Amino acid sequence: MTAGQGSFITLEGGEGTGKSTQARRLVDRIAALGLDAVATREPGGSPRAEAIRDALLSGAIKPLGPVAEALMFAAARIDHLDATIRPALARGAFVVCDRFIDSTRVYQGALEGVDPALLAGLERVAVGATVPDLTLVLDLDVATGLARARSRRGGAAADRFEREAEGFHEGLRRAFLANAEQEPERCLVVDASGEADAVADTLWLIVRARFPALRRAGQGTRP
Repeated sequence: MTAGQGSFITLEGGEGTGKSTQARRLVDRIAALGLDAVATREPGGSPRAEAIRDALLSGAIKPLGPVAEALMFAAARIDHLDATIRPALARGAFVVCDRFIDSTRVYQGALEGVDPALLAGLERVAVGATVPDLTLVLDLDVATGLARARSRRGGAAADRFEREAEGFHEGLRRAFLANAEQEPERCLVVDASGEADAVADTLWLIVRARFPALRRAGQGTRP
């Protein structure tokens, strides 16, 4: 359960699955109902966490090893929660976050072998009771996802994780699906292979069904 009276939704998945696009669309649809909706992301989401994001995605921390990366992600998450997520939840907002705890479990845990006990300890310290109410795992075949990621960034350089070999990304997809199976009440896997509009409609149906406040606010409006 999340702290405060708000609702906390996270989007997860591999590279190029459309998390950022769908998070923005979801926030726009919630806000269109006249409700307080906050879009945020990890790593980042607050000024100090964004500075840590730059270091992580540039690859500057990678030579220090996956444990150091996990510690840096946790440090960014602590500031993000304190500065952005918890204040928004306390005032009753819907918070939609592009990546959160499941990415750490998958990238640093399943893929890079950080001790699960260490990750669980970091999660207890950083997250505490502020666990997402709903996590939407966007699933897409790796080749399509990487092609979308390349198209999205244009001529910009790939980040630290996009530069990994295709086998890494195949393992990533399997790990996200396995992680979702462990918490079926919180995590729902959504096929992200369709057009962005169709995926957005599917996500909206799921979210409206989960949160009564959205159905009440949307009475008399087109879903």
